[in-house]
Parts: sequence; structure tokens; C-alpha cells
Amino acid sequence: MSLLTIALTSFSARLLFAQNSEGMVKDSVIMGPGYANEIYYNMAAGAVASVPRNQWDIAFRTPKRSSSIMINEGAGVMLYTYPKADTSGWAAVDTSGLSGWTPMYNSFDDWENGAFSRNAKGHPDYGWSIYNSVTHDLVGDSLFVIKLRDGSFRKLWIIRKFSSLARYSFRFANLDGSAESTVLFDCDPYSTKNFIGYSIQTSEGVDFEPAANSWDLLFTKYESIQPDGTPYSVTGVITNDGIKTIEYRNVDPNTTQWNMALADSSRSSIGYDWKSFNMNTFTYEVADSLVYFVRDLGDNMNKMIFTKFEGSSSGKIVFEKAKISAAGIPENTFSSEMSIYPNPAKDKLNIILNNAAIFPVFVTFSTITGQVVYSRSITENSGNALNIPLNNMPEGMYLLSAKSAAGTSVKKVVVNK
Repeated sequence: MSLLTIALTSFSARLLFAQNSEGMVKDSVIMGPGYANEIYYNMAAGAVASVPRNQWDIAFRTPKRSSSIMINEGAGVMLYTYPKADTSGWAAVDTSGLSGWTPMYNSFDDWENGAFSRNAKGHPDYGWSIYNSVTHDLVGDSLFVIKLRDGSFRKLWIIRKFSSLARYSFRFANLDGSAESTVLFDCDPYSTKNFIGYSIQTSEGVDFEPAANSWDLLFTKYESIQPDGTPYSVTGVITNDGIKTIEYRNVDPNTTQWNMALADSSRSSIGYDWKSFNMNTFTYEVADSLVYFVRDLGDNMNKMIFTKFEGSSSGKIVFEKAKISAAGIPENTFSSEMSIYPNPAKDKLNIILNNAAIFPVFVTFSTITGQVVYSRSITENSGNALNIPLNNMPEGMYLLSAKSAAGTSVKKVVVNK
């Protein structure tokens, strides 16, 4: 197998177009017609790379202890768990009824749960694999059918992750079994990246991401799950692993101050809904009472206000930004240990804290603007879910915060009646 290394377009620090009296500077990114490119962005230096989206089908997270495998949703890749057999059925995959299978998408909340992990039940079951306690490897126990960027289908089996080597073994073939290929793919040389891609169409690795410590935000196209569970292709902003943001709606962006207790660490914390499409003018409108605060990888707090979105004709996004504080938000040491379900929620929200949490844990449920609508102190882990009643809460976006001596975990919750 040859490794196709994609040269990333380098950017020097951008010339700042304008600066107002409040210290805000104007900048923009251009994704190109049809949002053909993804833009990796550093809050201090500006754009660091513009990368063609349509290069890879699946991507493996590089750390040795990660189980995450993503699909290239923005390029049209779709993934289905094969429902008719486990790996013993590889030779005779039957796709009759495929139109009724449920597609799987990358997690809305974090990078560690790619589409292949959507059926995970918790350790030792990681969705596509089972953890082997002797070798510490992840052993594939599921088959998949994948729709590639060009619209063709393949059957796919992630056979094993050799965890100590950060190396994957996987097999793919046409649905009729022809053109079968088994690949041993080494992620270790790319340990400075979050992910390394692979093109099933061309049987080549694709190095598409700049160094993980060089960027804060990713301007891209991805699938968002709507409150009714329907996937919807959107264009927006995804945050790098470790980035925290705060969103305030229906406020005066010039006077609103940030509150670190409301910080959201989910990868789609900025997302796409800072804009809307006006059906009367057939143009996009950006909310004028919306402001984001972004704590970057340098631990600086930045203010960010979107001002223009030109849509698919150019893919241009215009915004203002300013570094307002070097003070950071306390690191979250148990974010992955707080599970919530369902999300979107209707009548109640369930919270589970495992043994990694340090008690007492103070839980608050608040609106995006900071109004606390529910709070409770948990003194010990009972092993049961904490239920937050939602019967009297209007539809919309909320923030769930869990604080303890271990840190603060914040998740975005959608209430949909």
C-alpha cells in the first residue's frame, strides 16, 4: 500500500482587515463553491490550512488508546451496521432491505465516538469491536456496509486494532465479494494529528489534517441530527479536541461577559445555527444578538461574532474576533464520565456519573443565556440515573453542567416536545 500524502496549503498570519474601538478585528475564511474545502483555523494566527474535503472515506483516530473511527460525512459517505450476521457472515453479505437500515453518523458531541462506535454499549463493547483484556487490543465483531464518496458500496470489516502499535487491520470488498483487499494500516507515524484518513476508493492513506496543536476551529460540512432524529447536512464550525466555548443568544454582543461555568466542550458547540436561510430573499442571515467565547489551545479566551455567510456560491464566512483574556476555564477531568440520555429529550433527561467523578457533584441545568432552571448537589454515586424533569421546560437548547473538585463538565442538551 502506498501512502498518499496531501500537501496542506500553508497560510501566514492573516492581514487583519479592520479593528474597531472595542478591539474586535474582522477576518474571514473561504471554503470555495459547494464548500469544497475544509478550513483549519487558529484563533490567533488565522487560517492554517485549506484542505479539499473529497479525499478520504474513513479516518482513524491516532492515539493508541482510542477506538474512534470516523466517516467523511461532508463528502457523502454513509455507514450501516450489517444487521443479518456477525463477522462469520463476511462471505455472503446480503444488502436486500438496505433502504430500511439505519445509517450511523459521527457523534455530535465528541471526537472519540465516530460513526463506527454508534452502537457501543460501554466498555468492553466499543460498537465495532470488543476489548481483549489479555492483549488490550480491540477485536472487530461487526460487519458494515459503506457508501463511498462516489456513491458506490463496499462491505467492510474492521478486523482488529493492535493497540500497543496504533495499527489497524481491516478488510473491504465489493458487495459481491470481488476486489477484496486486506489492509494493515499504521497510525503511529501520524501521532501529532487527531486523525489519519484512508480512501477505500483508491486504497491509499490520506494525510489531510494539520498538526492537532496548530488549530482551534474547523470550518466544514457535516451531518447534524435534528431534534426529531433526522440527519441534515449542514455547514458550520467544529471545535478541536480540548477547545471549550460559550454561546449567548438574544444578548448585546458588545456588553455580554463570559461565564466559565457555562463552557461547552462538545465538538459542535458552535455548530451551524448562528445563521438561517431567508426564504423570501433567498439569502442567509446571521443573528445579530449572538456571541461566542472560545478558549483556544493557548488557553486564551477569545470573543467571536459572525457577521456574514455567503452560502454555497463561495463558501465565505465573515466574523469578528478579539482576544479578551488569558484566563482559562478549569480543565475537565471527567467529561467522558458523565453520560446523558436521551438527547434530544422530551419529558426527562437522565444523567449517569461513574466512579471517576469526585463527590459531591453539583449539577445545574440552565438556558443558553445562563438562567438556571434546575440544580442539585449529588453527595454520592448511587449507581442510578439522576432524572431531570422537563415537562415544564420550553423547547430549545440548554446547557447541563456538572461541577466537582475534579473539574467541570458541560454538555449541550436539546429539549424537543
